[in-house]
Amino acid sequence: MNAAGKLGAYVLGLAVVFGGALGVGQVTGPGGDAPAERGSASPAAAGHAETAVADHAETAAADHADSGGHGTDDAHQATATTTTKADTPGGLQVSQNGYTLSLLTTPVTGRPMGLTFRVTGPDQRPVTAYKVEHDKKMHFIVVSRDLTSFQHVHPELAADGTWKTRLTLPAPGAYRAFADFVPEGGEKLTLGADLQAAGDYQPQPLPHVSRTATVGDYTVNLAGNLVPGQSSKLTLTVSKNGKPVTDLQPYLGAYGHLVALRAGDLAYLHVHPEESEQAGPEITFYAEAPSVGNYRLFLDFQHDDQVRTASFTVPATLADGHAPSATHDHGH
Repeated sequence: MNAAGKLGAYVLGLAVVFGGALGVGQVTGPGGDAPAERGSASPAAAGHAETAVADHAETAAADHADSGGHGTDDAHQATATTTTKADTPGGLQVSQNGYTLSLLTTPVTGRPMGLTFRVTGPDQRPVTAYKVEHDKKMHFIVVSRDLTSFQHVHPELAADGTWKTRLTLPAPGAYRAFADFVPEGGEKLTLGADLQAAGDYQPQPLPHVSRTATVGDYTVNLAGNLVPGQSSKLTLTVSKNGKPVTDLQPYLGAYGHLVALRAGDLAYLHVHPEESEQAGPEITFYAEAPSVGNYRLFLDFQHDDQVRTASFTVPATLADGHAPSATHDHGH
């Protein structure tokens, strides 16, 4: 065999070897995307996992189409961004879509305190224009990390973009503050930030699962189940001294306002009230739970000119009614 023939055979042999190695790599490598549990896995990590295979398949074509090699990086960034937006529940981030929540007050406990905060926009300036939602421009909620304390207040906005309100933290410990708002020209956001109240912290266990809550002379019963990944209908029935309450007063544009938080990380659920002209005894909402686990529900309702809060602990279970055994220990 002449020199040219030997060289051709050598090149052909290399092609076979590398082709076989590529085939083995495709068989023994990742066998497909394994969906991460919503709200628990890192969106950025998910982006890396989902983009890795695409990078191998598309890098060569992208290099020819874009001599700078930016096509792969742009695809990677777009994937990570999409994952973050879709999989991260509200309230887990202090900053989102360029908006950032800044708490400006050192908290105290056991007495009323003034609390000041600010939301800055993508231009790094305080936001001063908000849309009204549920009768308010800002819904500000403070809960203890153990979910035994809940306050829903409506601060006042100053001309410089500073929000001010008053509340009382009942005991030392860790708290989570949520700012629920819609900036003018933007989308609805729920940002969260931690408050640390100094002192002897004694965390309480998550209250037991219950579908009945008692607030003074009032009893509230909960019907319906939270099912992860879908809109779940929840109906709460209010009675006073055993008699149905049929003259509830409007509160925040409806006959009740419901906040739902996931135990453990305090993910803030998306909840919609059902429009109704009936002033009780039933109040219906639709909630979207991102995962199985225990959740705390806080219902604000108004009667006899006073707002009261009924609280529940409920599990989110799969459609067949089952939940992992660890559900009852979520976050503890």
